[in-house]
Amino acid sequence: MGAEAVIVDVIRTASGRGKPGGQLAGVHPVDLLAGVLDHLVARNDLDPALVDDVIGGCVSQVGEQSYNITRNALLAAGFPEHVPGTTVDRQCGSSQQAATFAAQAVIAGAADIVIACGVESMSRVPLGSSSTGKDPFGTRMHARYPEGLVGQGVSADLIAQQWGFGRDELDAFAAESHGKAADAAGRGDFDHEIVPVRGVDALVDETVRPGTTAEGLAGLQPAFRTDALAERFPELDWRVTAGNSSPLTDGASAALIMSAERAAALGLTPRARFRAFSVTGSDPLLMLTGVIPATARVLERAGLTHDDIDVYEVNEAFASVPLAWLADTGADPAKLNPNGGAIALGHALGSSGTRLLATMVCELERRDATLGLQTMCEGGGMANAYVVERV
Repeated sequence: MGAEAVIVDVIRTASGRGKPGGQLAGVHPVDLLAGVLDHLVARNDLDPALVDDVIGGCVSQVGEQSYNITRNALLAAGFPEHVPGTTVDRQCGSSQQAATFAAQAVIAGAADIVIACGVESMSRVPLGSSSTGKDPFGTRMHARYPEGLVGQGVSADLIAQQWGFGRDELDAFAAESHGKAADAAGRGDFDHEIVPVRGVDALVDETVRPGTTAEGLAGLQPAFRTDALAERFPELDWRVTAGNSSPLTDGASAALIMSAERAAALGLTPRARFRAFSVTGSDPLLMLTGVIPATARVLERAGLTHDDIDVYEVNEAFASVPLAWLADTGADPAKLNPNGGAIALGHALGSSGTRLLATMVCELERRDATLGLQTMCEGGGMANAYVVERV
């Protein structure tokens, strides 16, 4: 039996609109991530020299986010030079995968203390920058998928069509996400997870729009339809809009993960522990449906059923994704994203995994509940999931 991997703390920045003028747009992504690393070790009175590794997620690893941004950020945060860092890319689930790798290293006995983190500055490094206009697939991928793959927004439309979700249903889900997030912010439910950003007055999620209604969203035009795509998919009536999708977002987040034994030796009180993990591939055309098998697999590995889970965090990349997840899993919708999701709180790609973990752990504590399940769809047709148990 391996060591028990526990979460001592997990924090995040407030979200910023991922465009010029957003509240975090003036912060270099290295500095953004360095800031949460600073806060994480400071508020837990941890000597950063004790950290065995820092594993970070980032999707667009180019320009200001290139050259192993995790290593750059930990050095910028003043960590000793002997502390290593690496940056992973499992698309939208990159920092959730970072948390998984961190916990697995602890369980295997390969490390005692690991920080999992993530960052994305979509205002400074726009989505898609990594491809720099070049073909990312090559001849053999094109041979396997001769009709070509599509962007995630088109996949979200295909899911809405396949599962039969109407535009009104997508917009209603999106409006509810904003309403729940606004209510949670008003209650101060995010106060313990959000940390300040140096030089910026940013303690409130800029992407939340209080008062959003389905009727207001109904006036938005489809976001991903083109004439060429309409010809390729004549059955689609293009229901996905900017309003029922997650917005472009800036943000960073980090989790302090260590063995239970090491936490006890340092006098630190764990907030939760990892129970099980899963990762799966899925159809790269639909792309966003992997959350369904990933959920089934992680529950099986944990020896649990949906009745055992108290809180779910299913990333709201698009409204059709959690709606399809609900339809196929039969999970209780009252337990899903109780504080809103990425449609309201933002989706700073590489940061989203540990951002969701922060929100989920805090919600388990508020409810005096036990078990949370987090899962994220990912570009290219993948998803990962884990179950955590509040300590």
